Amino acid sequence: MESEKKAGNYILEICSSSPTSAIAAQAGGASRIEFCQNLESGGLTPTHAQIKIVREQLDIGIFVLIRPRSGNFIYSDLEVEEMIHDIQYCADSGCDGVVIGALNEHGDVHKLHMQRLIKAAGSMQVVFHRAFDLCRNPLEALETIIELGCVRILTSGQKQTAWEGRMLIQELIRQAGDRIEIMPGSGVDESNIEELIHVTKAKSIHTSAKTVQKSSAIFKNLDINGMDEPQTFTSKDRVRELVQILKRISIDK
Repeated sequence: MESEKKAGNYILEICSSSPTSAIAAQAGGASRIEFCQNLESGGLTPTHAQIKIVREQLDIGIFVLIRPRSGNFIYSDLEVEEMIHDIQYCADSGCDGVVIGALNEHGDVHKLHMQRLIKAAGSMQVVFHRAFDLCRNPLEALETIIELGCVRILTSGQKQTAWEGRMLIQELIRQAGDRIEIMPGSGVDESNIEELIHVTKAKSIHTSAKTVQKSSAIFKNLDINGMDEPQTFTSKDRVRELVQILKRISIDK
């Protein structure tokens, strides 16, 4: 995609959970963003207002997470309808793609739900998200997702972090060939990105590059809990450092 700016030979995708974070990701040199909200819940669909603002502010690729609730990825027909409306809004807003995933109760890709969601995406690219990491048979699921026409799979290799799942990611990349992009994500940071690429041979990497900010409130009601928590934002400086690592790796090769 023309809107994706490479970091050397690699694509750096930043998971950003607010317009502020998305702008910081672009300023740091990110190739594209996965846009969501509520990272604390694993990421949910951002509001239409947030999508509109981010599309107006960014000139890099924007892939919007379509996930109507936290919990599993087994959706009712009503939830699928909700997702379709959000996907259509993303298309109308000029987003580059959507990030989706639907499973059945047995841990397989839900083909019928995915076909409906992909049809709603129209000309936008479709990415299968980390629902993949809950699939019963990842190598079989890979073939199903390729057959459906998705362009990319975000995965931690069915482990808590991509580093722990690096050997499965390596196998997935080998099996996928040039048919689909396999993108490692979860727990990727400055300390392991280079070695993760070396082991898996991945060409794109997903990370949040986040920083935690304490509440700016001066007045505190100490009798109330849960409404003044620290917030997480994408760090422009961390993104920039990751970009520099990827550029250095590219030169060293």
